Amino acid sequence: MLKHLHTLPGHQNPVYALANTADGKGFYSAGNDKGVVEWSLETMSFVKVLVPVQSSVYALHRHENLLFVAQRSGLILVYDLLKQETISTLSHHKKAVFDLMVLPQKQELLSSGEDGELAVWSIRDYTLLYNFPVIRDTVRCIAVNQAGTEIALGCKDSMIRIYNSADYGLLKTLSGHGMPVTSLKYAPDGRFLLSGGRDAQLKVWDLPDYELQANVAAHMFSVYTIAYHPFAPFFATSSQDKSIKLWGADDFRLYKILSIEKGTEGHRHSVNKLIWSADGKYLISTGDDRQVMIWAFNS
Repeated sequence: MLKHLHTLPGHQNPVYALANTADGKGFYSAGNDKGVVEWSLETMSFVKVLVPVQSSVYALHRHENLLFVAQRSGLILVYDLLKQETISTLSHHKKAVFDLMVLPQKQELLSSGEDGELAVWSIRDYTLLYNFPVIRDTVRCIAVNQAGTEIALGCKDSMIRIYNSADYGLLKTLSGHGMPVTSLKYAPDGRFLLSGGRDAQLKVWDLPDYELQANVAAHMFSVYTIAYHPFAPFFATSSQDKSIKLWGADDFRLYKILSIEKGTEGHRHSVNKLIWSADGKYLISTGDDRQVMIWAFNS
């Protein structure tokens, strides 16, 4: 179902962030290097350093022809992929920014990180619209439901907080994880919210009421990424335990483990990020071993 295809070397330090290109023919990666790198999926090779950065990049998020680059310094770069230049620098967070998400219907960018705040930016003129404290510590991850009406925030205090996107009012607080929440993803069909934590657990929350439906002992250590396939009924997870796992989206059955310890190709350190290519043919992974790996998918 997943087979190692290529390993792309080049990064000199751990890699934390991935994003697809607008045309679906490549992707971007960034981490504790000095720039955001563009790669081709057609030639399976390095293309160029897209934009230099002054500090580590913890998140990349592309919306149409804009690439948002979140840094450890707290700055967020707005890079125009058509003009091939940085067109704005968003400055508000005083500590590292860990996640970014766009609300297309509101033309707003959400950012969160180590300062415990959620910041809301206009992507029309890049002004700060709102900001408010969520907790006194890190807000690690953001997820938005398919309708764009609800926002889930994964927090260091082990709680998940659900907000209404209309006015950013708090709707619900979910407790279940025993340690910080490190990954969140709404199912494409709108049935579930999945959460992963430093407790190595994967939890399934039934929508719309966010009732805890299932708890899966998914990994040995922190679950860093949950990534749904674009159209096939699967999702992948990655972990600090150096493994990647493929799961059924309906039955939560484990279909594949990619790990050196299990005798397959794999990463030698923590797997920090996963994305699927837009056409669903490839899973892309990266982590602390500085490698970018391409996996061919066949259902």
